[in-house]
Amino acid sequence: MATRAKALRLAAVLTTCVLTASCGLFGGSSNGGAADMERNVIRIGVLQVVDVAPLRIALTEKLFEKAGLQVTLVNQPSEAEAIKQLDATLDLTWATHVSLFRAVAEGTELQLQGEAYQAGPNSMALVTSATSDYDDPGKKQSPTIAVPSEADIGALTTRAVLDTAAVEKQKIKFRSMPFAEMEGALTSGTVDAAFMIEPFITKAQRKIGAKILTDTARGPTLDFPMSGYASSKKFAETNPKTLKVFRDVLRDAQQRAQANKLSVQDSLTSYADVDQPTAALVSVGTFPLSLNPIRLQRVADMMDTEDVLSGRLDVQQLLPPGTTN
Repeated sequence: MATRAKALRLAAVLTTCVLTASCGLFGGSSNGGAADMERNVIRIGVLQVVDVAPLRIALTEKLFEKAGLQVTLVNQPSEAEAIKQLDATLDLTWATHVSLFRAVAEGTELQLQGEAYQAGPNSMALVTSATSDYDDPGKKQSPTIAVPSEADIGALTTRAVLDTAAVEKQKIKFRSMPFAEMEGALTSGTVDAAFMIEPFITKAQRKIGAKILTDTARGPTLDFPMSGYASSKKFAETNPKTLKVFRDVLRDAQQRAQANKLSVQDSLTSYADVDQPTAALVSVGTFPLSLNPIRLQRVADMMDTEDVLSGRLDVQQLLPPGTTN
């Protein structure tokens, strides 16, 4: 009888153990393996762009929290500044692939952790003022174009698109300024056109009646890979499990954003300084679900062709070990 009583007690303990997953019999845990991570707190640099909407959705729906990660999004004044803050005040950052690849070419050791955004119709474009007569990309042979930086995705794609309109790249005059200043530059006539991304395009259309001169995701830049997330190589080497969890949650968030563009537009009102009517008109591109070296190599090769890089960059070398697509 004593033996049978012991057996019953053991069975009860085992049953409780399985139901609560608290005994660790099978190496599992109730927090999805968070205990195995090197750290469970990360800070990510972001800008107020559509690209980062999935991160906002992930926070709202507590996807990071469920995976055992505490994520803080930190607004940055620019991509260049965000990249500089890696290993200082930031663990990861969002930036355009062009900015990330330029940083690598200049000696910054980075590892890509995810793709953020791929261009769709009018998700990036050259826009003009309401009264401008600049109504065809080939109409001006030496246009003055506002861009955030003369060496970023705006300048790169502007050259490519205007080249197809028979405008000589050397004759394009770029003027660097933040997106927030471009509406004023258009209205005053300081520039002929401005390279903008969403939600700045829609905001300019509604506020000053801006017109789209040309989509900059067309021809050689159709479906252009726009941006992604990166950490320093040092952080990646010391926190591979943490970053694997980040990539898994990011994939889930990207998938949700891709399946529900309305949720993306709605999320903009919480961080991008746009009202609901404006957000509802914002053009939304594609949110990739994985790191694709072939897709990303396209950006690096265009940068090489346009002499933004001094030589060909092998993007495969920037991916986490074992990541092939």
